[in-house]
Amino acid sequence: MVHPSSPPASGANSTGTTNGASIEDAVIRIAGNSQDGIQTIGGFLARLAGRNAQEVMTYMTIPSTISGGPSIFQVRIGSGEVLSAGDSADFLVTFYQHSYEEHISFLKDGGILLYDTDHVKPDLSDKRFVYVGVPITGLTIEAVGGAAKAKGKNIYILGLLSRIFNLNVRKLRMLLEERFGSKGEGILRNALLSFDAGYAYDVDNVLLRFFRFDATAQEDASDQVTMDGNSALTLGLITGGVRFGAGYPITPWTNIMEALRTELPKYGGTFVQTEDELGAVSTALGFSYAGHLAVTGSSGPGMSLKMEALSWGVMAEIPLVVINVQRGGPSTGLPTNVEQSDLLQAIYGSHGDSPRIVLAPMNVEDCYYIAIEAARYAREFSVPVIILSDQSLATRIEAFDQPDYEELYVDPTPDLTPREEGFIPYSLSHRTHHAPPGTPMEGGSYPVVTGLEHDEAGHPTANPQLHMRMTAKRREKLKYLGSKLPRPEVFGDEEGDVLLVGWGSTYGPMREAIKRSRADGNMIAHLHIRHLHPLPNGLERIFSRYRQIFVVEMNDEGLYGYGQLATILRARYANNMIRSITKTDGLPFKVREIREGISRLKGDATASFSAYPTN
Repeated sequence: MVHPSSPPASGANSTGTTNGASIEDAVIRIAGNSQDGIQTIGGFLARLAGRNAQEVMTYMTIPSTISGGPSIFQVRIGSGEVLSAGDSADFLVTFYQHSYEEHISFLKDGGILLYDTDHVKPDLSDKRFVYVGVPITGLTIEAVGGAAKAKGKNIYILGLLSRIFNLNVRKLRMLLEERFGSKGEGILRNALLSFDAGYAYDVDNVLLRFFRFDATAQEDASDQVTMDGNSALTLGLITGGVRFGAGYPITPWTNIMEALRTELPKYGGTFVQTEDELGAVSTALGFSYAGHLAVTGSSGPGMSLKMEALSWGVMAEIPLVVINVQRGGPSTGLPTNVEQSDLLQAIYGSHGDSPRIVLAPMNVEDCYYIAIEAARYAREFSVPVIILSDQSLATRIEAFDQPDYEELYVDPTPDLTPREEGFIPYSLSHRTHHAPPGTPMEGGSYPVVTGLEHDEAGHPTANPQLHMRMTAKRREKLKYLGSKLPRPEVFGDEEGDVLLVGWGSTYGPMREAIKRSRADGNMIAHLHIRHLHPLPNGLERIFSRYRQIFVVEMNDEGLYGYGQLATILRARYANNMIRSITKTDGLPFKVREIREGISRLKGDATASFSAYPTN
């Protein structure tokens, strides 16, 4: 918890941090260039919070160019539930003039601006903020010396923030040793010198009068893990029994691929980087045909290239896990910004009737569990399963309770038990499960696996009636899954004026918006959908309890005024009270934006709301 305490020191200005009120959490935004190790600072702060049983959520931006450029890392740390990265900052650290000019508007009134006096000249006439200037670059050079120059100023700032927020220095030093210990004694020594110099800087007479974490909240959290969404997906796949895969690099999927290339061999598997996206999905399908459930992945542009082979996977009924870490589009679009514009592509992207399962995790913890769930569905229903993550979840760091690995672990061993005489994989009377090559076939012959329409044994056919029955078979297994899926829980009022519906990484800001709206006396609730295709049965009974239904998603309102999930829900339930709150600025939803959308739509029963209307 953060407590404002004494009046400001002489020369400091504050309008909002010394009123005696306490705030349950703190939002820290660090702005500089990607070359400064901005993400390193934020990552250390987030992981420290996780090890101290504090709630944490992060947000970051990185430049899309190889040469780097402006970058931020935002950390929200609290003693209570943290659902979003925060609409505004309590504490802003700026390394350069452009960092100050671009982000000062994000600092709340009464917030503290900590700036590098070697590079930043703020407008001190703006009396809304507390200004604290520190010669960060010069002091880092002085502490480290030699050829290292200012390369350690990110770690210097980490030390300074540790002093300001009364953080656990012992655990931070352990994190530094974990990160830099393998890089050589000299690099670790310089990191510790920078950290100690920052921590030793005298801020007691100014900053400690404004902000300090309550040390009593920093209990041990040995049963928590702290990671980003891409790491959680990777570990979930391994727990779920995936040992093989193939991919091609693309932001922001690439670090899942790199992690799998490193980790799968430790478990007797392998991951192949192929020459292109079509090669990647085809290779993964080959692994699965051989009896080893496999994974491939990409972002929107790469998914477009995978669609032909995914259609083959549907027709041949081959199990496969496909991860799409969505980014802004179309085309190469916004490589390092977030969007939820690939939903229709995931459901309908391939040619022909190609039913496949589509899931979307709601936070970092859910990335782990949804990967296990996707692997289970792929095996059970012999179908490609697409996980729609996004850039926000990919890079966001959260802390959550450590999973029970032994209970969740899935044995990856292929099923090579002998198949009895008369075995046919595509029987119209039961679900398809292939016999991997090498399986003893008591009838003496192997069934055929093909992307052509086929009979029950896999032999190609163009029989009209058989094609209709096979098409229905592939459809009905997904309808069966939909009938067995759990209905999403409603958070908030069980009936009332407004139901907010969302999917993916909008979960946290939507939940926080609901809490604030209910505190203001509104009858409102939130429904978050993880299973996007098929949808769980019974959603219409939930919808019927609310006068208005607003779907919040990060994609365009389209020609007819509805986002992609809203379009699907309107088509499915023929409910004209379903409307949209959308935006396409490449940034996660702010709580404020969602509440503004609610207010706008409640006042206009015919409109949809875009955070950035065209007119």
